[in-house]
Amino acid sequence: MFASALGQARAEQALPNILWITSEDNGPHLGCYGDTYAITPNLDRFAKRSLRYTKASSTAPVCAPARTTIISGIYPPATGAEHMRSLTRLPVDFKMYPVYLRELGYYCTNNSKEDYNLEKVGNVWDDSGRKAHWKNRPDGKPFFAIFNHTISHESQIRNKINSADRIHDPAKVSLPAYHPDTPEVRKDWAQYHDRITMMDKLVGKNLRELEEADLANDTIVFYYGDHGSGMPRSKRWPYFSGLNVPLIIHVPKKFKHLAPPEYKTGGSTDRLVGFIDLAPTLLSIAGAKAPEHMQGDAFMGKHTAPPQAFSFGFRGRMDERYDMVRTVFDGRHVYIRNYMPHKPYGQYLDYMFQTPTTRVWHDLFHAGKLNAAQSVFWQTKPAEELYDLQSDPDEVNNLAKSKEHSAVIKRLRKAHHNWARDVRDIGFLPEAEIHSRAGNDSPYEMGHDDSRYDFDAISHAANTASRKGKKTTEKLAELINSDDSAVRYWAAMGYLIRGKNGVRTGREALVAALGDESPSVRIIAAEALGRYGRKREAK
Repeated sequence: MFASALGQARAEQALPNILWITSEDNGPHLGCYGDTYAITPNLDRFAKRSLRYTKASSTAPVCAPARTTIISGIYPPATGAEHMRSLTRLPVDFKMYPVYLRELGYYCTNNSKEDYNLEKVGNVWDDSGRKAHWKNRPDGKPFFAIFNHTISHESQIRNKINSADRIHDPAKVSLPAYHPDTPEVRKDWAQYHDRITMMDKLVGKNLRELEEADLANDTIVFYYGDHGSGMPRSKRWPYFSGLNVPLIIHVPKKFKHLAPPEYKTGGSTDRLVGFIDLAPTLLSIAGAKAPEHMQGDAFMGKHTAPPQAFSFGFRGRMDERYDMVRTVFDGRHVYIRNYMPHKPYGQYLDYMFQTPTTRVWHDLFHAGKLNAAQSVFWQTKPAEELYDLQSDPDEVNNLAKSKEHSAVIKRLRKAHHNWARDVRDIGFLPEAEIHSRAGNDSPYEMGHDDSRYDFDAISHAANTASRKGKKTTEKLAELINSDDSAVRYWAAMGYLIRGKNGVRTGREALVAALGDESPSVRIIAAEALGRYGRKREAK
């Protein structure tokens, strides 16, 4: 049915070529976004003939989950793919977006990073690799091509750079309020900008190739980054600084009828758009409606949808460390819900600690040499955070307990709950149970089966466990005796979250939980008793 709809769309209009130029680990630290420290002449020129989005968002502050959103058109918490470098499968009738484009007649290439948390089934791309290029397409075929630049990746901040490419003066860096002012931090920020300048040169090469082939007038061009800055507390953290990405789109005159409603050459828009919208938007450009399972909205093309009120983000397991965070952004306020508040922001991650900024920041905290804003990253988290970007662009003044902002947080809290329920967020399950409950089905299908995933009961348990207080603590005794292992998991987690007093209160139940049929429950009970109970009880 979808293939026939695509065929009809192809018959109704000439198809534009589509070029995506992407870069890794950089936020909108570009001259065209007002960053006076940046040196990005190619992207600045490109922006002057394009539309710039100021509030575009990734769904995740790290590459693989973000790319998983794009390739599937589904939020990873709905597919069980939110955890870094996990590997889950989609329902058999769900396809990755290049397959739909190929059915329409596009020649689809990816050069070259894939890095999805989903299994690929069949031939997704016509060509994917370092030699993949739109130039290799058959005659008469429209192309969809991606060129992904890794030169701005987090690893390149700390890798050796040629002296000729060191063009940003560390002394002139404008540091965010949460980072300490040290030579190491300034050097890392300067090299981050150096790498962006190097990336800008590669973008210029991609654009020149198009012009030299006389295809610029036939090609819609996107440039975007895959999530925010690769610096610590941006990458891996779903603050706006970790999710906000540059997004610049050029639509040639020939295809102005497919342009976003806000399109103005050299202009900008504060419309909320995100990675969840990219697959539906591609199909809309081609004249086709997105399949119903895709959870975003097209923001240009034949099937353009009205603007959204919110953008949603998440954080799951990052490499070797677990966490569960969800975020809502309304264009001004950032709401963050921490479901594992006992875990500090700056959990030790080997890869993150290879960046000099991380190490010096960590050491200064333990030496007692940081101010309040700089210290927060190394402390445990509140259950909720709220930031007003208008007055606090660095997101350091938590307004979650501000009476003046009570209406705002209630609105965003409700938006978060409604979103989690609507997409069937299965991130409330321990990662192991995402797979065990799915069995031979996909996690997505399991999540939509009430007999295997009681969203209301499990999300309620997570909400109760992660909010400290006398009433919520009393409820843990009931929850830990639930028939649902995920509810018991959150009850055990609740005692752990409450520290020594919580474990003392729930000691008997936690000892009993050491024999639970669920390994995930046993692990949390053992951790709680090992940290705060009698040592012999955790054995």
